[in-house]
Amino acid sequence: MFRKILVLTLLAALLAGCGPAVAATQSPSTAAPIHVQTEAPTAAPTVAPTPAGVTLTDGLGREVKLASPAQKVVSLAPSNTEILFAIGAGSQVVGRDEFSDFPAEAKLVASVGGSMGKYSTEQIVALKPDLVLAAEINSPELVKELEGLGLTVYYLKNPTTIEEMYKNLNIVGQLTGHDTTDLVNSLKARVAAVDAKIATVTTKPSVFYEIDAPAANKPYTYGPGSFGDLLIARAGGTNIGNTLKDAYPQISLEQIVASNPSIILLGDSNYGATAEAVKTRAGWSGIAAVKSGQIFPIDDNIISRPGPRLVDGLEQLAKLFHPDLFK
Repeated sequence: MFRKILVLTLLAALLAGCGPAVAATQSPSTAAPIHVQTEAPTAAPTVAPTPAGVTLTDGLGREVKLASPAQKVVSLAPSNTEILFAIGAGSQVVGRDEFSDFPAEAKLVASVGGSMGKYSTEQIVALKPDLVLAAEINSPELVKELEGLGLTVYYLKNPTTIEEMYKNLNIVGQLTGHDTTDLVNSLKARVAAVDAKIATVTTKPSVFYEIDAPAANKPYTYGPGSFGDLLIARAGGTNIGNTLKDAYPQISLEQIVASNPSIILLGDSNYGATAEAVKTRAGWSGIAAVKSGQIFPIDDNIISRPGPRLVDGLEQLAKLFHPDLFK
C-alpha cells in the first residue's frame, strides 16, 4: 500500500512538470579595476581575487542572487542531487531528500525528508545552506516557506527535451561554481551517436511502458509530454501511451490489447514486477510482446529523473528497440 501511495504521490507531483524551461539569465559581473604597478613592487599590497556573484532567474520567474557560488547546498529532489554530483559539486551537498539514492555517495548525505512531499524545514535551516535547490516536484508554497525562513532557494524547472536538460546542468554549474562544458559535450556526443543510428530506422516497434500496476487491468504509463514518451520516441519506438490525454495516465487493458505492443517495458521491476508474472495476467496472453517474450525490466529512475542519466535511458531504450544497430 505504501508503494502505491508513494507512486501516486510522485505521479501527481510530476503532472505539473514538463512545461518549457524558463531561460536563465546571468547578470553582468563588474570586474575589479586593474592597477598597473609603475614602481618597485615591494610596497604593493596583495589582493586575493573574490568569486563573482551569481544572479539567475529561476523556473518560477524569481531573480535569485548569490554573492558567490554556493558551497553548501541542500537538494530537494533526486534529479537535482544527480545533477550536483555529475557536475562535480557532490562535496558541496550538505542535505538531500530521502529519495536521492544516486550516486551511492549521495546516500551518505543527511536526509531532510520528502516523503509525501513533507520536508523537515528545521533540519534544512540547521544545515545553514547557501542554497536550497528545489525542483518541480516541490511546491511553490514550499519555496515561499523556505524563503520566509531566510534561505536562498532556486527552483529548477523540468526540461522538456534532452537539450533543455543540458541547460539545467549549466544553471546548476553557475550556481555552484563548476564548469559543465566537458560533461555537456560528452552527453551531446552520446546522444548524437544514438540519433545517427536511429535516423536509419524504417520500422519502429510499438511500446508499452508500465510505470506501476496497482491493478493489472489498468496500470500507469507514460503519456504525451512525459520523459518516458520523449525518450521512447527518440530511441526509435512508438509509445502506445502517446494517444492518451495525460502525461502520467492509467491505461485500460482494452487499450493495451487493441494497441498490441511488440515490446513491454517494466519500469516497476524495482517493485517486484517480472516478465513471468506479466505473462500470466488475465487477458494478456494475446499481446504480441507476451507471445514473443519481448518483456524487459528497466530502471525507471533513468527514465523519470530529469538529469544527466536521461542519456543512459535513451541509450538503453535504443538498444532494446533496435539491437541490430548496437552490436
